[in-house]
Amino acid sequence: MSKNRRLTAVIEREGDEYVALCPELDVASQGDTIALARDNLAEALSLFFEVASATEIDRRLRNEVYVTHIEVAGA
Repeated sequence: MSKNRRLTAVIEREGDEYVALCPELDVASQGDTIALARDNLAEALSLFFEVASATEIDRRLRNEVYVTHIEVAGA
């Protein structure tokens, strides 16, 4: 039985597409819209969990990832 995992998706616009990254596992995907990029990342992660060994998952998985905003002086 597989378990559900709560993972992070960071989505950035790159040209005409959006790139979605899961920093916990360093898995990425893309799509023409934010929603499509997110859905494609979810599919890529599902496929990763289907084929990766437990050793590979443990090796790549970062258990603590924090997303926040910071303010710095700039031009």
